[in-house]
Amino acid sequence: MSTTTGQASTGRVNQKRRTHAAIVKAAADLMLTGGEVTMPEVAKAALVSEATAYRYFPDLASLLAEAMADTLPDPAEAFAGVADSADPVERVAAAAAHLARLVLARAGAVRAMIAATIVRPESATRRPGLRFALIEQALQPWADSADSADSADGETLENLKRDLSIVMGAEALFSLMDLGGLGPEDAVAAIVRTATTLTRAALSQ
Repeated sequence: MSTTTGQASTGRVNQKRRTHAAIVKAAADLMLTGGEVTMPEVAKAALVSEATAYRYFPDLASLLAEAMADTLPDPAEAFAGVADSADPVERVAAAAAHLARLVLARAGAVRAMIAATIVRPESATRRPGLRFALIEQALQPWADSADSADSADGETLENLKRDLSIVMGAEALFSLMDLGGLGPEDAVAAIVRTATTLTRAALSQ
């Protein structure tokens, strides 16, 4: 292969990388506005055609999955205010509020991801599933307290994790807002209240 041909090939590869990065960045930027995110809007922001965007990503869900992964904070940030606390109720409250506000900040993109999952359940693995990591971290001190009188038995702990995964999610938040008519902050408060009520009930067992 000649030097000229090799340079041309390298140039095409670099251009593809730049285009890919531009599309992902455009999606991430639009995502953080909290508004609706569509492939035409992403393509426009990335200065490429919609057809080009679809050549890099087969659907909006796959693009959002990659863009969302680049914008999510470390789950440990949820517990910054309760870092010294082993109280499951306090930690669950912090995790629930943190997750709900993350969803609100990316509402349009999260709605699109949920819609894609409903239409094509096999695409559910593209969703981040951040709630599960947060729930695990929130309850870890309780799970580790095997020698404590307040320690959790395995069944109680697993049931609580499943219960919390229902209420600490985007679906619950959007239901409260869209169907319940609550404003964003009232919806967050309702989720925190429900999550902590479940946790207190589990502790009482």
